[in-house]
Amino acid sequence: MSRKEDIERRTEELLTPIAQKHGTTVYDVEYVKEAGDWYLRAYIDKEGGVNIGDCVDVSHDLSDALDADDFIEDAYTLEVSSPGLGRQLKKDRHFENSLGQEVDLKTYKPVDGCKEFTGILKAFDADNVTITIQDTDKIFLRKDISVIRLSLDF
Repeated sequence: MSRKEDIERRTEELLTPIAQKHGTTVYDVEYVKEAGDWYLRAYIDKEGGVNIGDCVDVSHDLSDALDADDFIEDAYTLEVSSPGLGRQLKKDRHFENSLGQEVDLKTYKPVDGCKEFTGILKAFDADNVTITIQDTDKIFLRKDISVIRLSLDF
């Protein structure tokens, strides 16, 4: 496990009971470096969506827990937010909760001359994702998918 993955895992372990205490769930945690600065992002969710108060309450408690545990050596910025409407699907639990919903999928390399697809998420496993596009099932290797997220329908 990489250092980044370990930080994300340990943060999620700290965050889970905090999120539950505030009536939310953990959607995802990511530790990323952008423009030379480290960011620890915690995404929380709940039925009906989270509000700014939820984010503030969880952020305060998570910040205290991270300070007490002190396992991250780098200076970083902590951000707590909603995963948003067009949330990215990364983990199996994200895929499971999104079955039957419309998704936008992008691949690293063209598949049948195209790199962007929109369809209904039909199935997934450790290696593949199946979406239905105009009544036809299309199977993608997970390793070939650069991003998959819920479609935004305006």
